[in-house]
Amino acid sequence: MHHDEPRAPELFTWEFATDPYPAYAWLREHAPVHKTRLPSGVEAWLVTRHADAKQALADPRLSKNPAHHDEPAHAKGKTGIPGERKAELMTHLLNIDPPDHTRLRRLVSKAFTPRRVAEFAPRVQELTNDLIDGFARTGSADLIHDFAFPLPIYAICDLLGVPREDQDDFRDWAGMMIRHGGGPRGGVARSVKKMRGYLAELIHRKREALPDSPEPLPGEDLISGLIRASDHGEHLTENEAAAMAFILLFAGFETTVNLIGNGTYALLTHPEQRTRLQKSLAAGEHDLLETGVEELLRYDGPVELATWRFATRPVTLGGQDIAAGDPVLVVLAAADRDPQRFADPDVLDLGRRDNQHLGYGHGIHYCLGAPLARLEGQTALATLLTRLPDLQLAADPADLRWRGGLIMRGLRTLPVEFTPRAGTPTP
Repeated sequence: MHHDEPRAPELFTWEFATDPYPAYAWLREHAPVHKTRLPSGVEAWLVTRHADAKQALADPRLSKNPAHHDEPAHAKGKTGIPGERKAELMTHLLNIDPPDHTRLRRLVSKAFTPRRVAEFAPRVQELTNDLIDGFARTGSADLIHDFAFPLPIYAICDLLGVPREDQDDFRDWAGMMIRHGGGPRGGVARSVKKMRGYLAELIHRKREALPDSPEPLPGEDLISGLIRASDHGEHLTENEAAAMAFILLFAGFETTVNLIGNGTYALLTHPEQRTRLQKSLAAGEHDLLETGVEELLRYDGPVELATWRFATRPVTLGGQDIAAGDPVLVVLAAADRDPQRFADPDVLDLGRRDNQHLGYGHGIHYCLGAPLARLEGQTALATLLTRLPDLQLAADPADLRWRGGLIMRGLRTLPVEFTPRAGTPTP
């Protein structure tokens, strides 16, 4: 190192939360696999280059199971999803390895097919319109609270088969989870418990009511599909089924909130790209919307760091030796702006074709909900821009606050203004 080599940037400050990309650029350049102390006190390796990230995400020596963490006493319970240990959430798709992962994932993917997602498109469109109707007349909104937050909650509730009259409870519990993401864990654990208890009971009720046929009924919900797949083949305990339903909710909700929030924010702060998309939509095209949502995921995606991985034995990554038991955090946000992989990575180009971003991960844990996330992201953005064409930011970008969690990247609020319009009456 030269004496004039700049020092590593400070990570995990408020300034960093607002714009982590310069710090990640420095790490990619100078310390691509970098050991750092996280705000919780846990030491972990950050992986920032695209090639290393892709390798790490698919490396079987990196386990998702926190049992492999060689953790000092002070770090107990500080890895993984807040509140999950207390709520016995350890066995679910986000942090298990083969062969359990293989079995559970196969079951869920039987219930959660791309065809089922496609059949769900009209419902997502209807939910999107209803939410916009709720604020269209007023001329202003907080797009996180009024739109990006409720849309995936109601969508996933409908998909899972949570009755409409119970969905507002879900909205409250989810709000607790997201609001306290970086704060006191008690509220999170309580919400998780309530949600888990509710889901276990719902699964029990649905199992009782399920007609006995090996074939799913048209329009059948996801929980019924899970029960059916489980009863006619590999068995899923009610506890596992509740954990599965919970993780679909947990994994599918804050991520989508942030996809819609970050995506809208990026469009509002890149007027030429936004106009380009509006013209394309007005012409009845779908191409730019499709590549555009992928580009928004790459450019400022909802998941900043992939979920925790732990080395089960010594691994060498990007020239660094990682000891068994060490936590490894793959920085998707850094990998997705790696100039070695993307031309002009800091430029938002909605028409970008060569876009092998890692926003959905890579390997056996590749996001199962990607088709649903794409559907929700495309529908939300297209409908907002079409129905509220003069939508604009109602705050200085410098005043916007980002949520200070570790894994997710998203805005707390997104205040907007537009010409008030009559909400379209829903048919």
